[in-house]
Amino acid sequence: MNTRPVAVAFDVLETLLDLRALRTRFTDIGQPAEMLHPWFLRFQRDAMALSLSGEFGSFPDVARQALRTESEHTASEADIDHVLDGFAHLPAHPDAEPALRKLSEAGVRVGCLTVGNAENTASFLANAGLAKYVDRVVTADQAGIWKPSPTVYRATAHQLGVAPGDMALVAVHAWDCHGAKRAGCTSGWCSRLEGEPGDVFYAPDVTGDDLVTVADRLLGLPTR
Repeated sequence: MNTRPVAVAFDVLETLLDLRALRTRFTDIGQPAEMLHPWFLRFQRDAMALSLSGEFGSFPDVARQALRTESEHTASEADIDHVLDGFAHLPAHPDAEPALRKLSEAGVRVGCLTVGNAENTASFLANAGLAKYVDRVVTADQAGIWKPSPTVYRATAHQLGVAPGDMALVAVHAWDCHGAKRAGCTSGWCSRLEGEPGDVFYAPDVTGDDLVTVADRLLGLPTR
């Protein structure tokens, strides 16, 4: 039986951070706003493909190449800079601050686990008013491999000073929660993005339509 976590790590891209604001960056460079979604999916796929082949690609390198390809090589390097610079200035989802605050005030260690750039993530957390609730930020760069490798979640638990079984991962991606479960962690899935978690993945331990509900349900798990 899963127990109340001592630490909770949040995915950042799409879970805490609202990527939709990047649409204006695409239109700024003469690309359709709708390119955001397929570009981000291509970026995730390419990063995972590199990991599966035994290689590691940094966030900027993989994101840049994905945008070159998705734009059919019509986006200039300056255009790509403009899009990627937007990551540091994206807003938080409305449910992010109250969820992090609730966990922090309950004495739970709060972390962020991201495939994004560490500097951009720090800027985002500060600009969104979330940094004061976050004890540790762990990136794929630091772990040396991309999610959903179990190594990433175990490394995050180590950075938060707990065993994997004492950490929960919260995300809007069912595949991310699946990876955390494979690493021995508890998972909390928010339905905001996907609607249903999907039968091909391990069922999350707690679910909710927003991050606050997920946080409440993690806190409601039995203690050891």
